[in-house]
Amino acid sequence: MLKLNTIGAPKGANRDKKRRGRGPGSGIGKTGGRGHKGQKARSGGGIPPWFEGGQMPLNRRLPKRGFTNIFKKVFQLVNLDELEARFEGGATVDGSALKEVGLVKYSDRPIKLLGRGTVEKSFTVKVAKASKSAISAVEAAGGTVTVNG
Repeated sequence: MLKLNTIGAPKGANRDKKRRGRGPGSGIGKTGGRGHKGQKARSGGGIPPWFEGGQMPLNRRLPKRGFTNIFKKVFQLVNLDELEARFEGGATVDGSALKEVGLVKYSDRPIKLLGRGTVEKSFTVKVAKASKSAISAVEAAGGTVTVNG
């Protein structure tokens, strides 16, 4: 019976890999198809794609502006209406709980609570930062906000 896993490649379809530099009988011995000497004959030789033949490269010709602030703190943002929708009343809301429900991607990175929306349920919120409006809204609903950042 003919099956797909028993069909072989037709004769001449598969060829052996060229083994370069394996003697004169192979047809590509000695220099192995690299010619004689020069940059491209060397191991690791050749020029990178961005090389412009000694002309001043484009990335050096263009003016540089600004800088990168390596000390910038990036917060994951969570709003009150999202807490209201995803958590039950009396829940403890911290990094791991927010990651579990999919509101933040990383539980170990700083989170900021923002005041969009309203809160009827009481929560115990532990975040790195919170806006004044968010803190007052949570406390008005009978919850607490602990800022540890």
